[in-house]
Order: sequence, then structure tokens, then C-alpha cells
Amino acid sequence: MTQPGLSPPIRHGAASWGGAGLDAVRALTQRGRRGEADEALRRLEPSLAGDAQALQGAGEIHLANGRYADAVRCYRQAVALAPNSAGALYNLAAALVATGDHAEAEALFDRVIVLDPSDADAFYNRAILKRWTPETNHVAALIEAVSRARRPGGQAVLSYALAKELEDLGDHPAAWEWLARGAALRRSLLSYRVEADLETMAQIAEAFSAELLKSAPTPQGGAGPIFVLGLPRSGTTLVDRILSAHSQVESLGEISDFALALTETAGPAPDKAALVARCARLDFGALGQTYLGRQRTYGARAPFLIDKTPANFLYIGLIALSLPNARIVHVRRDPMDNGYALLKTMFRTGCPYSYSQSDIARYTGAYRRLMEHWRTTLPGRMIEIDYEALIDNQSGESRRLVSAAGLDWEPGCLAFHANRAPAATASAAQVRRPIYRDSLGLWRRYEAQLAPLAQGLRAEGVL
Repeated sequence: MTQPGLSPPIRHGAASWGGAGLDAVRALTQRGRRGEADEALRRLEPSLAGDAQALQGAGEIHLANGRYADAVRCYRQAVALAPNSAGALYNLAAALVATGDHAEAEALFDRVIVLDPSDADAFYNRAILKRWTPETNHVAALIEAVSRARRPGGQAVLSYALAKELEDLGDHPAAWEWLARGAALRRSLLSYRVEADLETMAQIAEAFSAELLKSAPTPQGGAGPIFVLGLPRSGTTLVDRILSAHSQVESLGEISDFALALTETAGPAPDKAALVARCARLDFGALGQTYLGRQRTYGARAPFLIDKTPANFLYIGLIALSLPNARIVHVRRDPMDNGYALLKTMFRTGCPYSYSQSDIARYTGAYRRLMEHWRTTLPGRMIEIDYEALIDNQSGESRRLVSAAGLDWEPGCLAFHANRAPAATASAAQVRRPIYRDSLGLWRRYEAQLAPLAQGLRAEGVL
């Protein structure tokens, strides 16, 4: 429900949008006091009625608090006041992508591009909305846009858009050419070192030993948070939508609340290694209560709330120690398909390892080792779902998933694509469709080009 995972991201306004009133509401939101922020914003909104920029600021806060309908309303008002504002049109389109109104979002991105033909993000976000055909694609316009782009960042975004539309058209050699170009450009702009992440995962496994995890409380059943985690692009959004189609479940989306609760409980640390060591000595009960308190600020009423943040796989030991009633759902996918899906996704934030086949392979190896550590030290604590099994046997695997989460079966879980709840991830368009097999083995179309990924995964013992 919250904006941090929103794809495409909104365009943030100047801090002064809306003046001191909105600044105060932003501060409440940043401190996790979402109920107070909602009430303050409701009181403030009438005074913003004639100010397009302030309305965009209000929409931004509504998104941060998971109020998508309110965000769309504010952005519509802003567009009515400033119909030729590319920024206002873009933000409305971004919010509509999350709510599933993709046809209108496409039309709005079209308008943004007419107003600003250099807007690479609008090109990309339109490209990932649906599957394009020989009659409806934008390949020629994208090639022209790349020729005009002067900044490497914009060239990278447009290259990803071209790769997506060319793959839809079945022109796989050209799609790979543009994807490779975009990934190389994107990687060149980052100072990321995969070794730092590998070291952190190894330190986590060492700190959260089998001896420590023996003290994890035994789950008692009953309502509680559901963590859906794994590598990005592994199928976590699909699992989230199946579970949140249940009447007793609501998804909060990709949120950062467990990491924030951990930071709040642990306090400042000089570096990651010191933080990991400190985490193993926390007051785990306090951590759990802090996290649950943050969950309550979203105003969700369902007894089971999903936290669909893939990177929470790093915190499985802490989740088990601090939240005995939490369900931990680990989603796995064929490593070559997962690796290719990572490579072809233009992430706005996070996943800096996804722009290099070598980095993807090494990160995947470390992730697999950490997951095996959790599997060994917390036997039976995770519900593990294979993406391929879910595609092949939707009914059987969905029933197993729902039962393992402690829920009674509801047929609506098979109609996850009809779930109208917002979806603010890179899979926002795909989850509005029924189960499909298109992505299984997709990497084989690029088998020669993905040889470095396969070689790296073999070196990691993954293949």
C-alpha cells in the first residue's frame, strides 16, 4: 500500500509545495504517525484546492500512507488546474498504474511524451504497461528518443524501454542489443561493489547461529504478519496477490518497516558489521512490538497483513526471534529465469547487482547460502513456494499456501487477477492477468548471451 515500492515512482515536488502545512504532515508521515498525518491532511486539503503543486504534494503524502484513491483524487485535481503540466500528468499516470487503471495511465504517458519528448521515464513506464504488437509499438519513436538523449542515465532508461518492446515483437537479437547497452550504461553510473553484500550475508549467517536460533519462540498460531520474500522478480508479487485475495488478508506492499523498526531498536552503528553483531543481542520482543506498531499505522483492518518486501530474507532470523506468529513465505524461481528477469528490469532504487551478469550470479549464490542457513537453523519455519510449481499447478499450490498460512480456503484466491487492491511493484501490469506461462524458460531465447550468468551460477554451486 505504500509508495516506496511504487513502480513507476512519482515525481517528488519541491519541499516547499503546500508550505508549512504540508511540511508538518510530511514530518508526521516520516515518523510513522500515519493516522495523525491522514487527519491533518484532511483538514488541510480544502486550502490547497487552487494550487496544482500543493495538490501534487498532498498526493505524494497520500501515496506514502497507502491512500491510493486519495492520491488519484489529488492528482486529478492538479491536472485539472494544470492540464499541460507534464509532471502532474506523470504523477497521475504513476498512481493509476498502481490502481490497475492501465489504459488511462497509457494515455497519460502519451500526453507526457508529447509535452516532453525527452522524458525517458515516461517512455519506459509506458513500455512496461502491456505487451506491444507490430501495430501498436513505439520502437521508431524510442530509437529517435535515444538519438536525442544526451545523458547516460536517460539513454539507459530508453534502452530498457526498447528492449522490452522489441522482446514483445519477437526481435530477440535487437532486444538483447538494447538490453546489454542499457545495463552497461546503468552499471557505469553506480559505485556498487557486490562484495559488500556478500560479506554482509555471511556475517548474518555467522551472527544468527543455530545456538541463538534455538531460542526462537514456537509459533502459537492465530493472526499475525505474513512476510513474502525472496529474490526480486522471483514471483513474490504473484504470491502476495493470491494471499491478499483472501478475505482475512490485506497486503501492505513493499514497505521498509521491518528495517526501520530494526534501526530504531538497535540504534546507530558505525558500519554494517557492527549493526549485524548488535542485531544478535537485541531485545527481540521490543523489536517485534515496534514493528507491529508500525504496521498498525497503515489503518489496515484485516487480521493478517502481508509485508511483501523481497529483501526481508536478510532478516528471517530476527523475524523468527521477534514475531512468533509471523508466517514466512519464501518464493523460489529457476535461477536462470530469475537472473534474466533481474537483468531486464530497470529498478528505480535497490538491486544494484542487477545490471551485471557476474554480480547477479554472485549475489544469487550468497542469497542461496543464506537461505540454506535459515532452512537448517529454523527447520519447518518457512513456507516455501516454487514459482514454476505454482504456474504448473495453480490450484494445488495455492491451496497449500493458504493452508500453511493458517487460513481456510477461499475460491477467490484462484482469481487473484481480479484483486482490485493496489499493486505498486515492477509486476504491477502482470498481476492483473490470470496465470500465464510466458516467462517460464524465457532466458533460453538468450542462452548464448547469458553464458556469463550460467557460468557464474555454476561457480556458485547454484546450477
